[in-house]
Amino acid sequence: MEEVKGIYSGLAEELRSYPLAKEIPMQLESSIRTKVGQIAPDLELQTQMGTSLKLTEFRGKYLLVDFWASWCGPCREENPNLVALYNKYKDSGFEILGVSLDKAAQREQWMKAIADDKLSWPQVSDLKGWDSQAAKRYGINSIPASFLLDPTGKIIYRDLRGKDLEEKLKAIFSDKDDHK
Repeated sequence: MEEVKGIYSGLAEELRSYPLAKEIPMQLESSIRTKVGQIAPDLELQTQMGTSLKLTEFRGKYLLVDFWASWCGPCREENPNLVALYNKYKDSGFEILGVSLDKAAQREQWMKAIADDKLSWPQVSDLKGWDSQAAKRYGINSIPASFLLDPTGKIIYRDLRGKDLEEKLKAIFSDKDDHK
């Protein structure tokens, strides 16, 4: 990280004026904010039903913040795994927050994907695609992307999918059961 900062600060002013170069400081900042061990940046977005939802409302539970979109093949392929894990652990203190990077013109596809994939957990989006405030705040430049938060809101894992996510949740919730 420091190396990238050093390279950026060494760029000629002319190069720093390019649009892509202007994004570097913002990407660096979001990378720092979303490192494992950091408290996840708060979000406030509209659900598919039009109500406002904040990330901090999930404090007290393990939360998977899942960035996806209706048009993303790998995201959609992962959804059956998420559905199974959600159903297995939701009564033990596990929640998922789906953050869609669909655009306003794709609202119907987003709604259809939620129904078709049987995503019963909260879904939010500002329908701005890659220009989403959530994508910018979390430094998302590819999807699927995810952040697993502990009950205090601290990021404990990033980009877990499939068996890796299943194993981490199993370890978390078997440890919880052992301490009851």
